[in-house]
Amino acid sequence: MSRDDLVVGDDGRARCGWVGDDAEYRRYHDEEWGVPLHGDRALFEKLSLEAFQSGLSWITILRRRETFRAAFRGFEIEAVAAFDEGDVARLLADPGIIRNRAKVEATLANARIVREMVAGDPGALDRLVWSFAPAPRPSRPRSLAELPATTPESTALSAELRRRGLRFVGPTTMYALMQSGGIVDDHLAGCWRALRAA
Repeated sequence: MSRDDLVVGDDGRARCGWVGDDAEYRRYHDEEWGVPLHGDRALFEKLSLEAFQSGLSWITILRRRETFRAAFRGFEIEAVAAFDEGDVARLLADPGIIRNRAKVEATLANARIVREMVAGDPGALDRLVWSFAPAPRPSRPRSLAELPATTPESTALSAELRRRGLRFVGPTTMYALMQSGGIVDDHLAGCWRALRAA
């Protein structure tokens, strides 16, 4: 393990090295990352934000998350699915979000697909995403270099979502979703969160 794999904060806690010294990253790492996330709306939000993150750093999205939530009506699936061209124009004019037309249009299209998926079957998105959870690892990763960009499970989840017509759901994006949503727990050995979970 290199000295960059874990960082020790001013509170004396060792954390996964990607946190660095950013206070918002530290809060996110301590309170959200790797915590099991359930619910169709919550997972649709995470799926959407991970799509917007594609090609950018997660902190860029995290710092704008509340603006994203306001712009996308709390990521309520029914509300986003009903957005029209006027909403697309509104979103593309909003400096508080990532103004990428392809990602905005994909989010609306994805909402319509998810709306159909859960219409007569609440929890369908939750069950689908979690059905790709891998078996627990025999041991925790010891370094950031051991964390994969994709896995067979994230590749399979990506393929299934794409088969259903969703966009911006590539294997790397889906692995990030798995990490952030606690479908996998990638806190490194020695991280205080890993020690707490043990």
